[in-house]
Amino acid sequence: MRVATLGYQTWGHRTLQAVLDSDHEVVLAITHPKSKHAYEKMWADSVADLATEHGVPVHIANRPDEDFKAALKTAQPDIIVANNWRTWLPRDVFDAPRYGTLNIHDSLLPKYTGFSPLIWALINGEEEVGLTAHLMDEELDAGDIVLQRSTPVSPEDTVTDLFHRTVDMIGPITLDALALIESGRTDWTPQDRSKATFFHKRSEEDSRIDWTWPADAIERLVRAQSDPYPNAFTTFKGQRIRVLRSSVSKGNYGGTPGRVFIHEGDGMIIVAGPDARTGQNKGLVIERVRLDDGTEMSGTEFFPHGGGYLGR
Repeated sequence: MRVATLGYQTWGHRTLQAVLDSDHEVVLAITHPKSKHAYEKMWADSVADLATEHGVPVHIANRPDEDFKAALKTAQPDIIVANNWRTWLPRDVFDAPRYGTLNIHDSLLPKYTGFSPLIWALINGEEEVGLTAHLMDEELDAGDIVLQRSTPVSPEDTVTDLFHRTVDMIGPITLDALALIESGRTDWTPQDRSKATFFHKRSEEDSRIDWTWPADAIERLVRAQSDPYPNAFTTFKGQRIRVLRSSVSKGNYGGTPGRVFIHEGDGMIIVAGPDARTGQNKGLVIERVRLDDGTEMSGTEFFPHGGGYLGR
C-alpha cells in the first residue's frame, strides 16, 4: 500500500521506520516542528530527519491547514498511519485515503484517551499497559479497534521502563494492523465509550506531590516521573526537592499530611493520606532526592531529623 505517516517524536519515528522496512511504499511523512515543551524535548527522535534520509517527502505542520491538505492530496496515499500526532484531524483528512487513517495509541483503549497515558496508568495502579491500533474517526482516540497488544506492569516498573517496552511494540502492531486492513477485513471491534477516560496534557503542576494522596499513590507518582521525565517534586523551607526514589512505610503514621516525621531505613517518613489524622495511613518514605543544582542525597542525608512540613 501507499502509506503517508503522521507522527512526532520517537513514537512517530518508530512508526515510520517500521513502514520503511516493510513492503509498503511511504509516499509522505508529516510531522510537527520541534518544541521546547519539557515532555516534547525527550524521546525526540526526528521523523523529518528519518524521512529525508530515505528520500521521503516531508511536510512540517502544527495543524491540518490548506498546505497540509495539499501535500496529502499530492501524495495520494491508500492509508494514513498516525502516531503521536498532537492536533485534531477533520474528516476530510482522516477519511480521504481509500482505507482511512490508522492511529497507534499507547494505551489499551477506551481507557486513557488523550495525553501521557503511560504516566496516568502507572499513577493509577493499572496492572497492564499497551498499544491500540484503531481506525480514526471524529472523536479523539474513539475509532474501531483493529489490534491491541499489552504488557504487564510490575511493582518496580518506572514509566521509563514502560516506555521502552511499549515503544518496541510499535513496529509489530503497525505492520500487523496494516496486513489485516490490506487483507480486506472490516470486522473491527467498536469501543465501549462508557468506559472511556480522557486525560489532559501534563504540565509542571502535575508533578507536584499532594500529601493528601495515599502513600502508595504518591510512590507510583514518583515512579511515573522517573528520569528523563520531570521528576515528582515537593518543597521544604522554600527549596524544591525532586523525589527520585520512595517506598511505602512499614508502619502506620498519623498527623498532618506533609509532616516530616521519623527515619525508616535509608529514608525519612512523610505523613500522607486523606485521613492521616486517624493514624491508620501508611507514610511515604523518601529515600533519594535531587536538588535544583543537581545534587543528589539520600533521604536521611537531606532530612537528618524530623520536623517541619513539605509542600505547605
